[in-house]
Amino acid sequence: MSNDTPPLRLTDALLTRLRERLAQPHRHYHTQAHVDALLRWLATHAALVARRDLIEAAIWFHDAVYDPARDDNEVQSAALARAELAAIGWPADAVERVVALALATQRHDAPPGDRDAWLFLDLDLSVLGQSAATYRAYADAVRAEYAFVDERRYREGRSQVLARLLARDPIYRTPELRSAWEAAARANLGEELQRLRAG
Repeated sequence: MSNDTPPLRLTDALLTRLRERLAQPHRHYHTQAHVDALLRWLATHAALVARRDLIEAAIWFHDAVYDPARDDNEVQSAALARAELAAIGWPADAVERVVALALATQRHDAPPGDRDAWLFLDLDLSVLGQSAATYRAYADAVRAEYAFVDERRYREGRSQVLARLLARDPIYRTPELRSAWEAAARANLGEELQRLRAG
């Protein structure tokens, strides 16, 4: 984005609708607090991104649709982003970029050279690399979102998720974030996995 091009903005009415979604009672981690944390990290690392406005929109939309009992949340969130951003007059190329970023969270993967996409995906995993207490609160909140799943099934499913995260090499693709968070993330993930396997 050239310096003389004003950034795209979300309207107050749209932000109100998104905040209402984030306040749904079944959410414990995928809430406004998660969005706010990602926006703060993005502001901290703004110098690393080309289109901060598009990443901000992706942060707001990537969990806009969230039902832990479904497996199409990212697809539905992306569809909502497409409809809502088009309705407020965003250019088609910007809309599709936000849609692509939201969809990327389904597998947490992006093209190797897409620095903005990788920064966004790394920020989405930022909680993994925080203090042990912050990570434990996150893990407890995720468990609360899956309260409808019995303990044995939850331990099995969550263990698979943690093992996949630990198999990523590296977890964080943005060098600055890898330096800051990789070691703590591996320690936190390993500790939770050990707890789950120990029963």
